Amino acid sequence: MNLRSLLVKTSRKGQFLFSMTWLICLISVFSLPFFFVEKVYGLSNLQGANVNQQHSFVADAVNRVAPAVVRIDTERTIDRQPFDPNLIDPLLRDLLGDPIVGPEHERGQGSGVLIDSNGLVLTNAHVVEQVDQVSLTLADGQECDGTVIGSDPITDLALVRIAGGVTSEVAPLGDSDALEVGDWAIALGTPYGLEHTVTLGIISSLHRNINSLGFSDKRLDLIQTDAAINPGNSGGPLVNGSGEVIGINTLVRSGPGAGLGFAIPMNLARRVSEQLVLTGEVIHPYLGVQLISLNARIAREHNRDPNSLVELPERNGALVQSVLPDSPAEKAGLRRGDLVIQADQKTIADPQTLLEHVDQAPIGVPFDLKILRNRNELDLSIKPAALPGFS
Repeated sequence: MNLRSLLVKTSRKGQFLFSMTWLICLISVFSLPFFFVEKVYGLSNLQGANVNQQHSFVADAVNRVAPAVVRIDTERTIDRQPFDPNLIDPLLRDLLGDPIVGPEHERGQGSGVLIDSNGLVLTNAHVVEQVDQVSLTLADGQECDGTVIGSDPITDLALVRIAGGVTSEVAPLGDSDALEVGDWAIALGTPYGLEHTVTLGIISSLHRNINSLGFSDKRLDLIQTDAAINPGNSGGPLVNGSGEVIGINTLVRSGPGAGLGFAIPMNLARRVSEQLVLTGEVIHPYLGVQLISLNARIAREHNRDPNSLVELPERNGALVQSVLPDSPAEKAGLRRGDLVIQADQKTIADPQTLLEHVDQAPIGVPFDLKILRNRNELDLSIKPAALPGFS
């Protein structure tokens, strides 16, 4: 074999090896997505994924909670406003007859969730407020009567007991304190009477103060979600991706900002329901002050005003705007313009922080406050009392 033949043979072997190397690389590149799917999703191939993955995690979560969701139908008696029949045009009276006199029966509807094997259903207080009759429809179609055993308007929570010993599956309860913004949120209920309705969204925000939504008579922080909550969903469960109840649907924003739904955190609902079972009511401590938030920027702007009557301290705290007569705050010596900076040895940055501490305070037990008045720090002892009208 001469040198030329040897070079030609060597060149052909090199081309063959080069071609085989490229072929192996191409096979590896095209098989990589299939390898990724198999490792990440536990699927042998895409066709197997379509066959085996027939239901989403939403369906699995709903199946855990849906058997415990109930429809609540209510009836209440309302008094019709008195109307002078002499004001009706005689012609209209001949056509329509005399006006109806006497009470009317108003029907309402909402949702609830079974949280106890003894037949306790958790719902909203406004769903069963001042009702004469409560009817429950369970997920399997059973219809039964219910009795309101306790209601708390401050947190908008109520408990209804199923009559007749009817039993059904109980919903698994989750930890609302473990929620994070962006977690899955699944709302269940009977909006507009449409039973077994499910909507999906995410947790949009946490610790949304209900007072910022225009409800000054309530005390709670809400879970905000974009899962659709409609009339009739009130009292139904808000569920996480694992099929655990993490909130009780309570209201939806209509008009500007429509599409925002809110739920009561499950941990709060659990504490309230325990008190309702024991005593049928929830005692809320109060001080008797109206508070506004103060920080350094707001105080500086106020102090620059030549018409301002008082000089505000340029720091964070809860500023006393007014003191109710004969309240624990008045008896302790709180005044308009005082800035609460500490409560029970803990720093107070805003009114909400102070209210949270007051909610945990025992009734009638001295509660220490540190305030700023005329640039001087003062220590006051105040005894929280039961909120009038709810004790």
